[in-house]
Amino acid sequence: MQKLCMCGEMMKMKLRTVIYSGKVEIDNVPVYSCKVCSRSEVFPVVKPDLTGLIGKLGAHPDKQIFRFNEWNEWANLLVEACNGKRKEPDTSAVDKLVAERIDMLLDLYSLAEKLGDADWKEDLAKRLAQISHSASLHRRVPTL
Repeated sequence: MQKLCMCGEMMKMKLRTVIYSGKVEIDNVPVYSCKVCSRSEVFPVVKPDLTGLIGKLGAHPDKQIFRFNEWNEWANLLVEACNGKRKEPDTSAVDKLVAERIDMLLDLYSLAEKLGDADWKEDLAKRLAQISHSASLHRRVPTL
């Protein structure tokens, strides 16, 4: 999973730890990194969830550790695609997991609708939106 850097080289996506306010570790954040110019940028689609999490922590947070994949469905899929062995997701595993997860979430959405559980439906719709938007962006990024 790669993206063209401003310096002209390819940036690889990796799951990284983001430190907020020198006290909070946020693990498993999808970040593009360039080995040539050392530029890093958070995967654009997960930025709103990351800033939302940081906003909840406030200006003076206590020392703590978060797993971003527990806040964002796309990050969760990337963690699964890494198989716990490395921090760089396997693209073919991501594609397979996306299809499986969308099917599962649609089934759960149908069940939530039948049960009349509006909160659950809202959560599932958010997770589906995170995956579908991230997956479409992932497919448009040129790979080597």
